[in-house]
Amino acid sequence: MRLDKLLSNMGYGSRKEVKQLLKQKAVTVDGIHVKDAAMHVDPDKQDVSVYDERVIYTEFVYFMMNKPPGVISATEDSREATVIDLLEPLHQHFEPFPVGRLDKDTEGLLLLTNDGTLTHNLLSPKKHVPKVYYAQIDGVVTEADGEAFARGVELDDGYVTKPGKLVILKSAEQSEIELTIQEGKFHQVKRMFEAVGKRVTYLKRLSMGSLKLDESLDLGEYRELTPEELASLQNRE
Repeated sequence: MRLDKLLSNMGYGSRKEVKQLLKQKAVTVDGIHVKDAAMHVDPDKQDVSVYDERVIYTEFVYFMMNKPPGVISATEDSREATVIDLLEPLHQHFEPFPVGRLDKDTEGLLLLTNDGTLTHNLLSPKKHVPKVYYAQIDGVVTEADGEAFARGVELDDGYVTKPGKLVILKSAEQSEIELTIQEGKFHQVKRMFEAVGKRVTYLKRLSMGSLKLDESLDLGEYRELTPEELASLQNRE
């Protein structure tokens, strides 16, 4: 690809700013200073460096975020802060998007990427990708609720959910549970509990497929997926 396109794609500035870097002799290809912005390079085979730092070409990015409450799972919004606003400018440059949505007040695991194929495979209903949530519930959660979720419950719009697996961690006036579902309907976990007469007061996603939330990430923090995490997601049939 063209040298200026490569450097612009990798976050070194606009085409105009890249030309300034070339004029300043900041760019080398295989150790030789170059000034020609239109020069074609192969980033996989040639050593392209800016200020002696090698440019590692990346097409796709994959970030795990511990989504905080108060931000929405969207790429842009005129009124609300989005999860993209939490990314460094260099990472925003790759135009990642959230894989699925977490409600504004929901915390936890959110995957952001610009890889459309992986996104489709994780979100397609045919793939049955499990998602595990931890929730605090206003009301006594019982085994009968678990049996209802295992059968599928009818939501307020008449939709009947696919079977979910409920694990009761604490059954009391304020209960604690883990729920595994394979869908991502709007406000689904909250609406499932409403269907059995209870209310979710706190919700956090713990995992999506093989990807588990890194508990060392504070709310609002994110990191790149490890090669092992990425391979596990990509190799899922």
